[in-house]
Amino acid sequence: MMQLDNLYQEVILDHYKHPENKGLSTTFDAQVHHINPSCGDEITLNISLEGPVVKAISWDGVGCSISQASVSIMSGLMIGKDLSAAQLIFDNFVQLMQSKGSGKPDETILEDAVSLTGVSQYPARIKCALLGWMAFKDASVQAQKKN
Repeated sequence: MMQLDNLYQEVILDHYKHPENKGLSTTFDAQVHHINPSCGDEITLNISLEGPVVKAISWDGVGCSISQASVSIMSGLMIGKDLSAAQLIFDNFVQLMQSKGSGKPDETILEDAVSLTGVSQYPARIKCALLGWMAFKDASVQAQKKN
């Protein structure tokens, strides 16, 4: 298990150092700003939809490696998916975060997000991991209303 933890840490650090889709796009259907009051992490997230498909996600933020890596991973997972597939990924991730460390993540659904499995053992960090996901959920609902 230790080797897996190390591998997961590498994935998280890689996303933290080389975040995907970071830098806010000037065109979007919805923009949300979420803050984790317990630690001060912040994420601004833009989403563009094309019909029911997530065409683009861009974001910017400050915070710990977990919150920043998690939004990077999430953005890569969601782009190109239709909203029902995105909802399935979202639900799977939230379930994993609520599993208190006993979750068996489905790698075919969550891909790199399985690297955050260990976070579910630390209640204080779960909000960090979920910050970008909640921003996505919020933005996708707003974008659907607009379109």
